[in-house]
Amino acid sequence: MATINGHYLLVEDESYDFSVDVTDQPVEKDIDVTDHVQRKPRVLSLNGVVVDNAAKFEAFLKEASEKGTIVRYVGRTTFSGLITGFAPTRNYKNATGFAYSLTIKEIRVATTSYVNDLPLPVKAQTVKIVNSGTKQTKNKKKSKAKSKTSSKKGSKSKTSKSSTKEKVEKVKFKPGSPWAN
Repeated sequence: MATINGHYLLVEDESYDFSVDVTDQPVEKDIDVTDHVQRKPRVLSLNGVVVDNAAKFEAFLKEASEKGTIVRYVGRTTFSGLITGFAPTRNYKNATGFAYSLTIKEIRVATTSYVNDLPLPVKAQTVKIVNSGTKQTKNKKKSKAKSKTSSKKGSKSKTSKSSTKEKVEKVKFKPGSPWAN
């Protein structure tokens, strides 16, 4: 008897698919030139019958394939991967179970290269800057029509210009950084 993650099943036949991608380049005479061979993921196809606990086993296979759970098959061979195809077949010959066709595909899971703690020399270079630099204020240009009206009013416009100036801040760097003076 074979098992998938500890669930027993009867397997009538196992078949592997060992395929590769071959890159061919056409040439003027004779056959194409092959310059690259790359292995594809291996695929295991299983055909068999489930008789005992058929409902539980079918629910397990559906859940594992839908959630992308990596399963481990142990039978005539051992294989780990994702269930990419599951096709149950019910007929009059098996009243309490079903026949099935199942494919498991080999996968490789990518991991992040993120490092939580940086080494001390790198941390010193990545210290946050306190200020973003000297800020330049925008001059509000008045149209000719507004300037004529403002010249008539006189002193009111002069006081409003001096009160609208923003304070200019200098950049402050952390002591010891290459930009500090």
